[in-house]
Amino acid sequence: MVTCGIDFGTSNSGVALATTDVKLLPVEGDHVTIPSAVFYPKREFVPVFGREAMRRFFDKQEGRLMRSLKRVLGTSLMKQGTMVNGKVIKFEKIIGSFLENIKQKTDHAAGIEVDHVVMGRPVHFIDNDPQGDEQAQHELAAIAKTIGFKFVEFQYEPIAAAFAHEVKIVGEKLAIVVDLGGGTSDFTIIKLSNNYIGKVNRASDILANTGVRIGGNDFDKKISLTTILPEIGYGSTYGDKKLEVPLKPYHDLSEWSRVNFIYNIKTLSQTRELLHQSHDKKRFGRLLRILESESGHTLLAAAEDTKVALTPHVEHRATFGFLDPHFFIDVTRDQFENAIQEDVQKIVDAANECLRSANIGASAINLVILTGGSTEVPLIQKVFKALFTHATISDENKLSSVALGLAYDSKRRFA
Repeated sequence: MVTCGIDFGTSNSGVALATTDVKLLPVEGDHVTIPSAVFYPKREFVPVFGREAMRRFFDKQEGRLMRSLKRVLGTSLMKQGTMVNGKVIKFEKIIGSFLENIKQKTDHAAGIEVDHVVMGRPVHFIDNDPQGDEQAQHELAAIAKTIGFKFVEFQYEPIAAAFAHEVKIVGEKLAIVVDLGGGTSDFTIIKLSNNYIGKVNRASDILANTGVRIGGNDFDKKISLTTILPEIGYGSTYGDKKLEVPLKPYHDLSEWSRVNFIYNIKTLSQTRELLHQSHDKKRFGRLLRILESESGHTLLAAAEDTKVALTPHVEHRATFGFLDPHFFIDVTRDQFENAIQEDVQKIVDAANECLRSANIGASAINLVILTGGSTEVPLIQKVFKALFTHATISDENKLSSVALGLAYDSKRRFA
């Protein structure tokens, strides 16, 4: 039987095929991961995906870019849909087109139509909302069946990451998986051994799962709100009463899943009106230029680039030539770490909750498996090395271990 595992991520996605062995498949050129991005060219309803979607947008081709689509699952936005070329398109169709692109590559690699899949899911799609969480999985399952999968199962992403590492583990080790993606941070404590790979039921090996809806996109948001958006007028005032300018446009500008919703006549008209009363016309005027040119994604990309640059470097100059060739902001790693400190503490709290649920202390952990792009952030590395001082740290295949583990799981489940 040919089965597969699909990791539909907030930032990046991938697929692995399970036949006699398990292997990652190229999903965009030679790449085994693809950015979870969709671009609809102007006057067209056939989208392009991944790096090509990002390239077209940043080449200033006219059209509509969408990212962080996973965060829409289970929310009211799924029913509302969004405007594309003057027409409302439901998000299940947009997400479906992205996943169908991955399925077509899977079928081509397999030489047959693959109809068995294990999809990854975060421990919580939505925090403290069991109904929304259940709805999100239901919506993703329905989309998977719409694009041609007949048998759809789900596995928590951190458990899948553990399965990917298990093949190399001799003897038994108690591991905690730290899965920090673009939209969520998830944790699993699990007993691992290469002797357990063939076990169909792993319930007795899984000691605890926890998760929180905080990830790399939230880091982008914090660095944007604290260092970039104040230079776009965030926190400035207007009028005789010195009222603070509306915050909603700025919060929409700081989130990949919401930035498209800022481009509307109401927000544009309000911004033009407030500019006349603004006490900081230079900075607030930059907001108007962003709205008029619909360049919020470019602003967000600068925040993301700043986060990435501050991994190997302690300071970074973010440039905004699309607004002004002489406009730049210098950001330090200390500023970034101060901005995300509260989010990082919530992530550490979720890891400690996982330890409490498993009724063990940090010293009992033999192996820490770091997966997901956000685990590269220096502050994240620092806090987890401090928490698990006696454990071995494993961080190989950060962006593809979940897809591999899902394929191993599909092989077990459907065999």
